[in-house]
Amino acid sequence: MQRLRALCYDKAMISKLHGTILYKGLGYLILDVGGVGYRIATLGALLSTLTEKDVLEVWTHLSVRENALDLYGFREKKELDFFEKLVQISGIGPKSALAILNLAPVEQLTKAIAAGDATYLTKVSGIGKKTAAKIILELKEKLGSTEGSIDASSLKEEHEALEALNALGYTIHDAREALSRVRGTPSVNEKIKEALRFLSGASSKK
Repeated sequence: MQRLRALCYDKAMISKLHGTILYKGLGYLILDVGGVGYRIATLGALLSTLTEKDVLEVWTHLSVRENALDLYGFREKKELDFFEKLVQISGIGPKSALAILNLAPVEQLTKAIAAGDATYLTKVSGIGKKTAAKIILELKEKLGSTEGSIDASSLKEEHEALEALNALGYTIHDAREALSRVRGTPSVNEKIKEALRFLSGASSKK
């Protein structure tokens, strides 16, 4: 185990995997790569689009702990890059980083951080206001300035729509996913109505 752990400190050892999905679990999948099954923790949004026997390629991060080697996988490289920036922050482990990425797309998280909006981050269990402020402080410059593309009123409207859907019993993840599919620039009420159409459709297929 010590030898394997030493080898795994080289991040290039497992940086991308391509294989067939053997099994989907809650928050993870098992990927068959050349006859070896890799358990990979990943995003709910990705899992919702996959079925067993699908072929998948993921960018991976190997988390090395005293008694375990955990793999985290992402379909897009930008998701992996954001994840690795998060885990470099003191007090943010890979599970918390994955939970943050489960809240919203990278683009939306980046805009929220650039705007100094900690609301997204405090939706994660275990992420309090102080930790959220620390994430914003440490990542604002690393992620680059997107101030030109920030629309404060748009962020506020999304918060309102998100809170309304959450109050109706939908999870933050499902609500965000539905809102991300709403096109154009509708009012808050129209956003909620459109999101409910997607959510109702998803529920009827289960």
